[in-house]
Amino acid sequence: MTSGDLSRRRFFAQAAVASVGMTVPMSVEPGAPEADGLVEVAFTVNGKGERLRVDPRITLLDALRERLELTGTKKGCDRGQCGACTVHVDGRRVLSCLTLVATMDGKRLTTIEGLAKGDRLHPVQQAFIDCDGFQCGFCTPGQIMSAVAVLREGHAKSDEEIREAMSGNICRCGAYPNIVEAVKQARS
Repeated sequence: MTSGDLSRRRFFAQAAVASVGMTVPMSVEPGAPEADGLVEVAFTVNGKGERLRVDPRITLLDALRERLELTGTKKGCDRGQCGACTVHVDGRRVLSCLTLVATMDGKRLTTIEGLAKGDRLHPVQQAFIDCDGFQCGFCTPGQIMSAVAVLREGHAKSDEEIREAMSGNICRCGAYPNIVEAVKQARS
């Protein structure tokens, strides 16, 4: 076989061998995976400093539930469509199932567990109880976290505005009228 008789299979095999030599990193950048592939992330959750070494592909939701044992944040659809996993990152609501924990370095997170002040519930938590804004309760943590953000963002001037601002949070039980009432109560 001459050099001109290079088959497609042989070409790809040689290309694969050659590319292995090009994958050696030239330097290690801050936040880059270490030799074991894990990254270190330091952030604050509910006022407490946390430091984790994690696979960079782990979601914030999984880190909260499995590594930090904060199970109030629920795993619903795991696709960002139901809102059950809503938490606050630096004061903004985010879907923790779509957020990589590796992006949380230096951030401040609040989960449902961090809303109450000791035995005193957050006004939105109390309003959900007073207005029966939950039925099975599965979506309630995400609904409450979104409601707190909606009020902070100023999107609770009317029933229609509340419904629109809360539309990313699904309640399979259909407690929507009570949820709107809870947001209105907490607003006042």
